Formats: sequence, structure tokens, C-alpha cells
Amino acid sequence: MKIIKMIPLILVFVVGISAQTEQKNKAIEKEKSVKTNTVSKNTTPLELAKSALLAHGGDKFRNMKTLVVIGTADVSGSPSMTFPAPFVMTYSGDKYRLEISTPFVQFKQIYDGQQTFSSAGEVSLPPINRLGLPLLPKIGEKDFTVSELPEAKKKKTGFRITSPEGFYTDFFVDEKTGQVKGYEASYEVSGRTVTTAVEIDKLREVEGVKVPERYAQRFETNGLTIYADFKAKEITVNSTIEDSVFVMK
Repeated sequence: MKIIKMIPLILVFVVGISAQTEQKNKAIEKEKSVKTNTVSKNTTPLELAKSALLAHGGDKFRNMKTLVVIGTADVSGSPSMTFPAPFVMTYSGDKYRLEISTPFVQFKQIYDGQQTFSSAGEVSLPPINRLGLPLLPKIGEKDFTVSELPEAKKKKTGFRITSPEGFYTDFFVDEKTGQVKGYEASYEVSGRTVTTAVEIDKLREVEGVKVPERYAQRFETNGLTIYADFKAKEITVNSTIEDSVFVMK
């Protein structure tokens, strides 16, 4: 049952995107001048970060208002225990709705912009716009810091983004494309230290935005390690989503 309870934390981590304001349109000057096929370990962290944002859609990624992802995840806690978990994730600004169906439990979590409802009361999520790919649109904003990777990871080409609250993600980029090919993070939720590592196998471009379509993730907390292989079947960007979707019930 521990594995089932941790699935929501894994699912929401990769693709959550928050809406951006007009001020964010000016946050990255001369973004279009960054060449995504010339990055290297010698490129500065800020240049790498700008290149990654551009490679994932630039202004279109930064200004994305809504995102809907429907797919399946093969989740395992050991080689002998793997089960499918169809999911639906809906994002509109800072609001989100996550529904997961497993052979054992139906899970639902909703955030209406102010408070969270969960069908499993003990499960909570970190801020969806403070970890993973949602940090890319924050580049250039006040109190969001872009820095070098820690010493242990400097053999890789990448950068770290840290939020004002201290949440951080270490991004690793493909030197040929500038796209994010993986990332790692560590954070605390409900008094537990959580670490995760993501490897992106395939991106899908929708409305000029490149969103992970296939990716693998390792998730560790309190001695429990979970592996998951994700595949998005449907991805919709900037569709109209009614506020009623985020009513807590």
C-alpha cells in the first residue's frame, strides 16, 4: 500500500505547469538569440537554463495557461511487482486535479488555488510550480536562482534552479538540442525526505510546447524505492477548463 500512496507524488512532479503573467514575458531578454545546438559544459548555467527554456517552446512554454495529460504508468516496487496506473492530470494556472486508477484504489487530489483536497488525507504534494520543468518559466524572476550543478554532478552538462522557498531541481541537458533530458531533486513533504530522478525518453510538441511524453522515474523515501515508466497518450495545451473541474468533492 505504501507504493500506491506514493504514486500521486511521482505523477505530479514531472509535468505540472503554472500560468504566467505579462511581467514574465519580459523576464528573459533576448531569449531567441540563444542557440540550442551549441550548449556545452563550458556554457554558463544561466545560458544553459535559457537554452533549455527556448528548446521547450520559449514564450509558448512560459505562457502556457492550461495543460491536460492522460496516460498510463507502469509502477513497480520490485521486479516481481508491477501494475498499470491510468491517470488524468489537469492544470490551470496554480490549480490542478489529479486522478489515478489502480487495481487497488481510486485516488483523487484537487488544489483550487488556496486549499487541497485528497481522497487519501495523509498524501500531500509539494508546490507544483516549485519543482521540475515548471521552474523553467521562472528563469529571470526575482528570488529564483540559477546556479551551477553541485560538485558531485559537474561531470554532466546542466544547471540548478532554486525557488525562494529553497526547493531546487538539478537539470541535465542534451548538448545537441539544449532540451532537458533528465533532472533530480530532493525535498521534504509531510515530514519525509523525498528524492527523485527522472530520465526523459521522448518529448511531444503540442501547440509549440514540448512536454514529456515518455519518461522513467526513480522515487525514494523512507527506505522505499519506486520505479515508474510513464507514457502520455493525450496531451492538450491551452484548452478551456472550467473552474468547476477544481471544485473539491
